[in-house]
Amino acid sequence: MKVIIPLAGKGTRLRPHTHVTPKPMLRVAGKPVMGYILDDLQRLGGVEQIIYITGHLKEKVEAFAKQEYDFPSVFIEQEVQNGTASAIALARPYVDQPVLIIFVDTIFDADLSVLKTTDADGIIWVKEVEDYQRFGVVVTNEAGDMTRIVEKPREPISRRANIGLYYVRDWKRLYEGIDYVMRQPPVNGEYYLTDAFQYMIDHGSRIKVIDVEGWYDAGRLDTLLETNRAMLERGRARRPAPAPGVRIFDPVYIEDGVVIERSTIGPNVSIGGGTRISGSTIRDSVIGAKSCIETSLLHDSMLGDEVVVEGARGSLTLGSHSEVRLERD
Repeated sequence: MKVIIPLAGKGTRLRPHTHVTPKPMLRVAGKPVMGYILDDLQRLGGVEQIIYITGHLKEKVEAFAKQEYDFPSVFIEQEVQNGTASAIALARPYVDQPVLIIFVDTIFDADLSVLKTTDADGIIWVKEVEDYQRFGVVVTNEAGDMTRIVEKPREPISRRANIGLYYVRDWKRLYEGIDYVMRQPPVNGEYYLTDAFQYMIDHGSRIKVIDVEGWYDAGRLDTLLETNRAMLERGRARRPAPAPGVRIFDPVYIEDGVVIERSTIGPNVSIGGGTRISGSTIRDSVIGAKSCIETSLLHDSMLGDEVVVEGARGSLTLGSHSEVRLERD
């Protein structure tokens, strides 16, 4: 099996953090988002090659993938970001067998072992949501196979949101569909992979729909903090040894080399290595590495690496190398 991981986007919804860190490399509970996906692939086994479709800050993505994982890999730059179908088209020279396609805006709980036994032409994983109008939703027949995907429907024709995880056994017809989509006028300047799946269905393919147990959005600042909490609750927690004057409320993920003095940390806080926190209270936040926080009261905050914060209160979003120093009477 081949795996395609598109991650060329600039992550505009996660600015300022994605100015210096590619979106898949943002850390949740001490691990880059793409690390959760690659760990799942290691457990699954049977991956012959991963094809990364890169773009923004591609060197950092490539370095992480090569240093931390030993998958046979190839890296292809999507120079013109004109849609998901276009991204998958770039992988075509390397696809000669069934393929798993994973978009890394999310972390998911899915039993991928099912793809080893399925007789369907493909699988699309979904999650039932209440705010269906925000998503592309999947419509199924009585047998549980996909009949169509509708982007951001006005009427509740389905609440099963497409989460960006696909297995395609009939890879030749997938690329027929992509060729067809690329010959059509783009929609809002983009060519959509979901239109290629619709082509497959319209030409006789059977795509099975499977619900995931968990789906955690890492594509926006507010939901990334929620995902950090969820990963901590799922067992990613890591706390330091007790220290005088320091109170820790679980769950937290605190890396080695963090110095905490006269502070209260947690719940739902992740802190990168080399950070120093003094005289502060922090909850529901992600703090990067080598930062310094003094006399501050922070909640629902996301701070990058090498950030300095003094005398702040409330919720902050600061990219790496930022400073906030507030004087108080």
